[in-house]
Amino acid sequence: MRLLLLIGALLMSTPAVAQPQNQGERPAWRLVIHGGAGVIERGRLTPEKDREIRAALDHALATGSAVLERGGSALDAVEAAVRELEDNPNFNAGRGAVFTYDGTIEHDASIMDGRDRRAGAVTGTSNTRHPISLARRVMENSPHVFLRGLGADQFSREQGLEQVPNEWFHTPERRRQLEEFRSRPSAESFDIDLKYGTVGAVAVDREGHVAAATSTGGLTGKRWGRIGDSPIIGAGTYADDRACAVSATGAGEFFIREGVAHEICARLRFTNDTAQEAADTVIREMHALGGTGGVIVVTPRGDGIYSFNTPGMYRGQASPAGRSVAIYGDEENQETVSAARGERG
Repeated sequence: MRLLLLIGALLMSTPAVAQPQNQGERPAWRLVIHGGAGVIERGRLTPEKDREIRAALDHALATGSAVLERGGSALDAVEAAVRELEDNPNFNAGRGAVFTYDGTIEHDASIMDGRDRRAGAVTGTSNTRHPISLARRVMENSPHVFLRGLGADQFSREQGLEQVPNEWFHTPERRRQLEEFRSRPSAESFDIDLKYGTVGAVAVDREGHVAAATSTGGLTGKRWGRIGDSPIIGAGTYADDRACAVSATGAGEFFIREGVAHEICARLRFTNDTAQEAADTVIREMHALGGTGGVIVVTPRGDGIYSFNTPGMYRGQASPAGRSVAIYGDEENQETVSAARGERG
């Protein structure tokens, strides 16, 4: 009897661990990506554009999955997936980035390794073809976490990363969006029409390590050197092997105020929440402040989830079981999907 009581006491004192979303053994690896969230509704995309975006998401998944399938690291996988999205003009990152009010392109990106919580980030870069790779170089080849503007550009050149003219990132559709924005009475601020094309990826590899990466062009018409959540560790990106990896997309000011990415990881460490419950709770709290957007999350146990409070989010998942992509909020696929909606507070 004393032995049974002692065992019971030990079990009661054991810290709570979040249980996996999907029952059974954890997958050998998992990759989750997003291409932005916002007012993405059926009827707003032509059938051709719908197919084009799904193909782009699937291609990024295939690229990152190939890394994980051959035993590569989660860090390598998220960088590879995000590089593909940065090269696709359908997304607000890399070549598809939106224009600032002054008619230039400025990129933000960040990456984080859950093994030791090393991180790298850049903001306001102008000529690096793949900002996510620059963020990784900051993490691995500098004593710093965060570089900005001209200094980040200089570091990029010194690292031998591919450079392109700023004009290389310009696309006719983003130019049209800028001109439309400038014509509005509210143009003294920035675009709040709620279509955030930020891209991101989170992954867990065969060793159970997690990583996260996020890249963006910011908001159409941004001014005064505005910086959103994407390059801010703990707001738009976070990875911790003790909890999860998170990449966010949405109204950056609110994600910064809520510390969304870190908050989700903290809930997984210190509460009984599942990954889905933790993400949904934090998205609701962010929404109560007035913010919209979403997150992707993966845990060391292999859970992969989405949570968003917008009509849609470009998203997809891959594991040894296969790949799936989705766009609209009412679209179910083979993976766990959540839309943590509510009335704006």
